[in-house]
Amino acid sequence: MIFLPKNLGSMKPNIAIIMGGFSSEAAISLKSGQVVFQHLPKQLYTAYCIHITKDKWVYVSPNGEEFPINTSDFSVKVKGEIIHFDCVFNAIHGAPGEDGFMQAYFELLDIPHTSCGMYQAALTFNKRDCLNVLKAYDIPTAISYPLNKGDNVNAKAIIDRVGLPCFVKANRAGSSFGVTKVHQIEDLQSAIDIAFEHDNELIIESFLDGTEVSVGVLRYKGEVLVLPITEIVSENDFFDYEAKYLGKSEEITPARLSKIQEQNVKKMAKSIYDILKMDGFSRSEFIFKGDIPYFLEMNTVPGLTEESILPQQAACAGISLAELFTNAIEEAMAKNA
Repeated sequence: MIFLPKNLGSMKPNIAIIMGGFSSEAAISLKSGQVVFQHLPKQLYTAYCIHITKDKWVYVSPNGEEFPINTSDFSVKVKGEIIHFDCVFNAIHGAPGEDGFMQAYFELLDIPHTSCGMYQAALTFNKRDCLNVLKAYDIPTAISYPLNKGDNVNAKAIIDRVGLPCFVKANRAGSSFGVTKVHQIEDLQSAIDIAFEHDNELIIESFLDGTEVSVGVLRYKGEVLVLPITEIVSENDFFDYEAKYLGKSEEITPARLSKIQEQNVKKMAKSIYDILKMDGFSRSEFIFKGDIPYFLEMNTVPGLTEESILPQQAACAGISLAELFTNAIEEAMAKNA
């Protein structure tokens, strides 16, 4: 059952669904954006698909016509009519939708948006900084080693610290782009080179051998809600791009956890959401060592297709895509009211 927006009057709110972006995740973002457009209730909202790339910002009409966005106020002129937006639904994975830039832009224009705030987006997109903040709150994490492009690579010092196997990750990238699992010290440099293709900062982390889970947390009808947990069982060496998007994994919702494990990870996921003063969607990844969940990272614009993890979790909780997307818009608009 879809709850009606509180602010619905004679005019339906105009909703800009932004999608695309500047990163390797652009194609995935376009799919997420289209799913939002398809499931957003037409009787409640007038939705517009806005494609944002490095080359252009355009409204793409249902018949494929493009109309340029006026970036001074984020309006669009369509056949002589200037359209202003009441809310922005953010479906951009990676830059500039998940790293704080779009959040800052819309906050300056005072346009409600469905994602978290500028600071929270920038912090969570930076794996190293996010981990360092949460360590101060005693959130368990893997042992890590930071590296920037141009730094001297001391392979022995790195492995002495994190051990083998280990993970080399681009610091600011999603969908497992720029991630390699290293089993031998001789393979470390090539993994570093791959990561630097995606970012000029990286993080090298110790391997955690245990059950991997993904936990969705969002603000739903005014309350912080932890969704049913998903267990990740990858056919590959880890939960990489193939496992995430090409069917090379089994995603089990609800996860096969003991009662204490479930309680621990739900409590920690909600605590992290609260500590970071989050809004909107979030999906955090953890690996268990015994009954203790270790935090890996948080995604603040998670995949939103029917097959994506967070929508699967919402479905398990009895929340349809239409309800999920409607709630995101109403929470955003209520925050700015």
